[in-house]
Amino acid sequence: MAGTLSDFTATKPDGSAYALSELAGKVVLVVNTASKCGFTPQYEGLQELYRTYRDRGFEIVAFPCNQFGRQEPGSADEIAEFCSVNYGVEFPVMARIDVNGSDAPPLYDWLKSEARGLFGTQAIKWNFTKFLLDREGKVVRRYAPTDKPQGLEKDIEALL
Repeated sequence: MAGTLSDFTATKPDGSAYALSELAGKVVLVVNTASKCGFTPQYEGLQELYRTYRDRGFEIVAFPCNQFGRQEPGSADEIAEFCSVNYGVEFPVMARIDVNGSDAPPLYDWLKSEARGLFGTQAIKWNFTKFLLDREGKVVRRYAPTDKPQGLEKDIEALL
């Protein structure tokens, strides 16, 4: 299995590939998101983190997911519009994916194996599970959906 974030690609909403090697040297937060979830207001906190730290080498990459309560049913265009209009999201929002199961991209299989959840489980339990990666592209920590973005600031600052 790959060893750093740079070993993976993601798919943009238009279907084109996004080489995550473009994020080499940055501190990155990877988040699975949904537009119709109780945690959706975290987009506001994520955007605030992005605005605060992006000039210091911080990036967020969001991966919309419809696996939990079908809370992300929209098309790529609808998701992008929702994020922009409602939360002013400026960080990249990728194409919708599954984060668990046989259709999960290799990136998510790797993230889950590098940082397990509560009680050592690998599976993502809900929307807005977050993974923090250091400048070398290695997973530092996994955060639960209930962990608010502002609660990650100390860990992000330590890596910047």
